[in-house]
Amino acid sequence: MSQVYGRVALIGLGLIASSMFWAMRRTGLATEVTGYSRSQETRDTATRIGLCDRICDTAAEAVEGADLVVLAVPVGAMGDVAAEIAPMLKPGATVTDVGSVKRHVIEAVGPHVPDGVHFVPGHPLAGTEHSGPESGFAELFDNRWTLLVPPEGTDPAAIDRLRALWEGMGALVDEMDADHHDLVLAVTSHAPHLIAYTMVGVADDLRRVTDTEVIKYSAAGFRDFTRIAASDPTMWRDVFLTNKDATLEILGRFTEELFALQRAIRTGDGGHLHDYFTRTRAIRRGVIEAGQDTDAPDFGRGRAKT
Repeated sequence: MSQVYGRVALIGLGLIASSMFWAMRRTGLATEVTGYSRSQETRDTATRIGLCDRICDTAAEAVEGADLVVLAVPVGAMGDVAAEIAPMLKPGATVTDVGSVKRHVIEAVGPHVPDGVHFVPGHPLAGTEHSGPESGFAELFDNRWTLLVPPEGTDPAAIDRLRALWEGMGALVDEMDADHHDLVLAVTSHAPHLIAYTMVGVADDLRRVTDTEVIKYSAAGFRDFTRIAASDPTMWRDVFLTNKDATLEILGRFTEELFALQRAIRTGDGGHLHDYFTRTRAIRRGVIEAGQDTDAPDFGRGRAKT
């Protein structure tokens, strides 16, 4: 794969940004990658492990002369970061992000993007429960979807160039409208995370089941809940606050379904339960057939992806 951008600036150096660096280095997609984190500890760690070609002391320094700027900070912080870097953005550069919510990011970042600079929001649907600069690895995006959500009127050449970068990093790429994206992710990611957090919290509250028993006897279902619930708390707080409407809509639907299952259990309606579980099992088969997971058992020992 040939070079797509000259200089790429990564603002925020967590799992996604660090994985982007290693994926870009794997196939030579950028000439130079600069990096910035507001945490001195994170910057020191990045320097120690060789993450990025140059670690900068300010976001403005990192984006100076960059052809692509990637905002990899929690969605609640993106507006402030965009305002900070705006004066240093090079004409013709592209600004993108990796946030899990898109309408809020467009509204928060868009007004700060200067004329002559392209804005192409994005969202890689890949991750693990780990965070921080040492959590990244080049293969994170392989055969995983990245969604691009360009506002109306965005230069098609800028979109195509960013698509080429993501494809070069191993991702499958699609485009989607911002509001539809936020609804889809409320179904596939946001509501499931909230349910996982809740289930783990319920286990913590059930004093009749000791902490030791919860840990020792965690079957696959609860174990997987705990993996999801270990995700970065700042990121997920911002996701729920900035994708409020779609998440509440899906949680309302979830509550209706849960009540129906409660009624079936209470009344002994085995037919309803069997039909429901048969339908949901088919969805799992579809995920596997689409190459987004494997049916091989790993019993929690593999590198799990959310």
